[in-house]
Amino acid sequence: MARQVHIVPHTHWDREWYRSFQSFRMRLVDLVDALLDRLDDDAGYAHFMLDGQMAVIDDYLAIRPHEADRIRRLADAGRLSLGPWYILMDEFLVSGETMVRDMQMGLDRAAAFGGAMELGYLPDMFGHVAQMPQILRGFGFTEAVVWRGIPASVDAPAFRWRSPDGSEVLAEYLTDGYSNGAVLPGDAKELVARIADWADQHEPRAGDPLLWMNGTDHLMPQPALGRLVAEANDISDEWDLRVCSLAEHVAARRAAVEATPEGVEGLPLVVGEMRSGARTNVLMGVTSNRMDVRQRAARAEVGLERRAEPLWALFGPAADWPQALLDEAWGLVVRNCAHDSICACSVDPVVDAVIHRYDEAIDVADGLTGRALKAIGAAAGGSGAVVVNPVARRRVGVVDLLLDGVAPADVPAGVQVVEEVPARRRIDSGSLANVAEVIGRVLDRDRSLTEAELDDSGDETVLVVRSGSGGTIDRSALRAEVRDVLARRDLWRPFRVVRDGAPAARVLARAEVDGFSWARWTPLPDDVAPARASGTSLANGLVTVEVDPADGTWSIDGVEGYGRIVDGGDLGDTYNWCPPPAGDVLVTAPTSVTVTAIEDGPVRATLRIETTWDLPAGIVDGARAGSIATSIEARLSLHAGEATVRVETTIANASTDHRLRVHHPLPRPATGSAAGCAYATVTRGLVAEGGPTEMPLPTFPARDHVAAGGLTVATEGVVEYELVALSGEGADATAGEIALTLLRCTGLLSQGPMETRPVPAGPILATPGAQMIGTTTVRYGLAVDAADPRSVADDLFVPLLVATPRGPHRADARTALAVEGAEVAAVRRRAGKLEVRVWNPSAEEATVTVDRTGWRTDLRGRPQERIDGPLPLGPWQIATLSLDA
Repeated sequence: MARQVHIVPHTHWDREWYRSFQSFRMRLVDLVDALLDRLDDDAGYAHFMLDGQMAVIDDYLAIRPHEADRIRRLADAGRLSLGPWYILMDEFLVSGETMVRDMQMGLDRAAAFGGAMELGYLPDMFGHVAQMPQILRGFGFTEAVVWRGIPASVDAPAFRWRSPDGSEVLAEYLTDGYSNGAVLPGDAKELVARIADWADQHEPRAGDPLLWMNGTDHLMPQPALGRLVAEANDISDEWDLRVCSLAEHVAARRAAVEATPEGVEGLPLVVGEMRSGARTNVLMGVTSNRMDVRQRAARAEVGLERRAEPLWALFGPAADWPQALLDEAWGLVVRNCAHDSICACSVDPVVDAVIHRYDEAIDVADGLTGRALKAIGAAAGGSGAVVVNPVARRRVGVVDLLLDGVAPADVPAGVQVVEEVPARRRIDSGSLANVAEVIGRVLDRDRSLTEAELDDSGDETVLVVRSGSGGTIDRSALRAEVRDVLARRDLWRPFRVVRDGAPAARVLARAEVDGFSWARWTPLPDDVAPARASGTSLANGLVTVEVDPADGTWSIDGVEGYGRIVDGGDLGDTYNWCPPPAGDVLVTAPTSVTVTAIEDGPVRATLRIETTWDLPAGIVDGARAGSIATSIEARLSLHAGEATVRVETTIANASTDHRLRVHHPLPRPATGSAAGCAYATVTRGLVAEGGPTEMPLPTFPARDHVAAGGLTVATEGVVEYELVALSGEGADATAGEIALTLLRCTGLLSQGPMETRPVPAGPILATPGAQMIGTTTVRYGLAVDAADPRSVADDLFVPLLVATPRGPHRADARTALAVEGAEVAAVRRRAGKLEVRVWNPSAEEATVTVDRTGWRTDLRGRPQERIDGPLPLGPWQIATLSLDA
């Protein structure tokens, strides 16, 4: 019997990469124009896959809106495969929730064209997260198609891929990528020969049916396909060629496997994440190439997932749910998660566009959060600040408050005065040219004002406002006074509004609030040791930090060597780190150190460590050369009652082609690490698996946290780390330090052959922005033997918020939702219900309790089981709950 060859015509479409989005879109329009005509005119061109992402369709229809019906007709006829993703994302550099929203957006959009390809298409992700099989099963998919990251142990055309919770998919292995049949030869005999040669080279992974992916990056449809397939079948008895969809091929693969005596159970099994470079590079250096992109991604995702959505869903009127604004923000975030976009392995204009989109999403998230806080302030009313907890866990945190009517000498015990606010203080300003606008803004913003007095006697015109026990401001009389001033004064005259009242104090205070709740602030008992800074020391009764003034490193509870900066050369590119070929020069000691105590508690104590470094200016002829004085400042803070050392490092970078890392000692030797990832914690060893296309570098991404040897590092989003200072060999090897990459500065999108990667990963183009010239600030936290690393990260990067009460007193506290027993990944309104996504962060069974009833659904929102009480949750399991109001 002839061996089957399934030919899948497709294109892999990077929206932006070595050219801008608009440049690539012009080529996309040409491609789809030609494709639609080809499909209509040539029955032999049976099918085409538009890369598994609906963004391709939207980008095309923005220019050719009249072609929507033709695309729908061809999709309905099975000639076009669309979706299921909205965009092909990187899995490690975006949150689990972003990936879920990506798929939901793709499925929703594909529904308008008859539905999506029911297949988890993952062709060019730089490795795969552990929970992807569970995510795919949550959408009802039972198969995936993958390429990068597959370990050497897989030596078959398909394998079983299992998530930590036990969810499993059948994975088709693109053993040679998505381009093994990219360019067609001129005649059928050559096509058959190429297929036979490829099969011989890749056995036993070629399989029967053999998958021939007829496409590659930005490749146009090839008109000769139908003719060549027909001619090849006429001349060959050994091969049976057929043009089909990828979903049809994978279904045939499953059928072939199930027909074997061993069935699916006989396939190789891979459990968890896949980051192997055994056969294909995973380009692990993208984790560290542009810290500015990593940080903005984290702030956008946290702003939407952990603040704007839950606060609006829980405390805002259901009728006012800001769906359109959230759709806009999520659209920006999801478009940015395309692997060449979020990975920042693109030309500078593309990275600039990525940053701009993230900034816009952050603006929406911050704006919606601010409006939700105003709604909370109105619900509380009265006087006295309101503290808001946007996460599920009850916690104590530090908030910045303005205590009106309280002189600094009269603040409660255990409260730290930050600023003395005078009785008369400026609240707005302008000139007489916009005096009406300023006055209107002030009076509309603060309805508690009852008195207004216009003073025009000095060098500027001043409006003094006050709050009294009753009455209102006579706006008509005030307008008359203003007209009199305008009649005799120049419009350029300065105008200022000041408020008279009692003195006030801006303070730092500890607050305790239940999960998903708000409460009016009241002083906590002064029963914890204060945080104090003295000379080169910090202490709070839980942790003691001592800075070494000789080198700027510090000790934690007597363990020395934290904060050791190590700067080395990097002649790699945006994809991979590579040391200089002529030998590296490591800079490990500053030329000057100054330590200053800048906050002395009792709530927060802070030391500032100012260091100067002589860093090489760059790399010349393969070696580091020159010298540039570089300022690096670290601020170490302790909060009262908290065992975390908060670190903020600011680097004024002026050097090129280098990698700057900070090393921290591990309290105990470590044989591996446990790092946060999408809906999971993944355990990794000290080595990585490499291959002929990439050196096995054990640098890994950590999302939110990484723990090793008793030390937890809480991170803002994703940060690259490596366990270093190794001792012992083989199974006995241990690490003594963890290195975090703070900056990795390179000047090329892709490099030619280099020590860590023998072939380019993309075009060799200059990317001066990737040198990260300028100031970068990185925040993280260090905690020894932390019981819950995620709570440490939440306390740093999802802090308690403060709402200002408005109007008469209405309430002093409210709990909107109680969830116990699991991590909460999302709270939002969907289809009129409150949707809550939870997951079990452990390898043990858990029980989730929620203070209301509803339904457990899949990730498409389809009901699965009724929830009327505690919900059992298996190890590492994700559950979506649609709750009654």
